[in-house]
Amino acid sequence: MSGTYGTLLYVLVFFGIFYFMLIRPQQKKNKELKNMRDNISTGDEVVTIGGVIGQVVSVVDEDVVLRLRPSGTEMTFKKWAIGSIVVQK
Repeated sequence: MSGTYGTLLYVLVFFGIFYFMLIRPQQKKNKELKNMRDNISTGDEVVTIGGVIGQVVSVVDEDVVLRLRPSGTEMTFKKWAIGSIVVQK
């Protein structure tokens, strides 16, 4: 009997360590990233996950229009493609 409880305790401790070392930090990071993407506004300078840097011209639903420098070309990206905000207006 005690061997069964020992094994169960070992599995529970292992799962607890796994949760607090891997799962929980990733959930926190995803929540912060979602919050950042939800708060993108016109005038912010952002970097996409592909490395494109541009200034936000407009935000419509899940689309973000960026103006690229120095050409002034405008491109549309999905919000999930925004990696970070460099300068927030």
